[in-house]
Amino acid sequence: MTVEITSHEELRELLGVPHPRAANKDRPRLHERDRQWLAASPFCLVATAGADGSCDVSPKGDPAGFALVLDDTTIALPERPGNKRADGYRNILDNPHVGLLFMIPGRTDTLRINGRARLVRDAPWFDDMVVKGHRPVLAVVVEIEQIFYHCAKAFLRSALWQPETWQPEALPSRARLIKEVEAPRESLEDLERHYGPEYAKKIYV
Repeated sequence: MTVEITSHEELRELLGVPHPRAANKDRPRLHERDRQWLAASPFCLVATAGADGSCDVSPKGDPAGFALVLDDTTIALPERPGNKRADGYRNILDNPHVGLLFMIPGRTDTLRINGRARLVRDAPWFDDMVVKGHRPVLAVVVEIEQIFYHCAKAFLRSALWQPETWQPEALPSRARLIKEVEAPRESLEDLERHYGPEYAKKIYV
């Protein structure tokens, strides 16, 4: 029999009360250490939700320091060429609330930022986001409402950064996955060529 949790009281009774250090650790402004973390982070996950409540989480990555600090309560993330679905961006237009999780390879803790986002198509600071000659066509500006560091337990349990646990061959290639799951018109050979050695050379195009 499935037993659901249907109230905040049930949830708190089951999980217990958080330690004061955890309960009170969030802040509304960047600390100098937060700036240093952002300068060292090459990757983050951006969570959004649409007006209807449907959710999306999108990975964002660039050279370390790609998240530009505009002031103590504002950061900006550059857009880079992708699949053009723009799921998260469309959500932001309908619902500005976002959650960001910044990672540093090898670190088991993370930096979390929650706030309100807007899309900007140009600003003088876009020039500071140029990578390999490519200037972003838009940026996500996030007004920080809550920022804090998240504990390491999930990364320790998963052994995420331990190479001996990695299983890159557990599933077929990206091209074969697309062919089997999405059933595109392209042949497997065409997909393998697209996602072959040249693919890494096109990440800013």
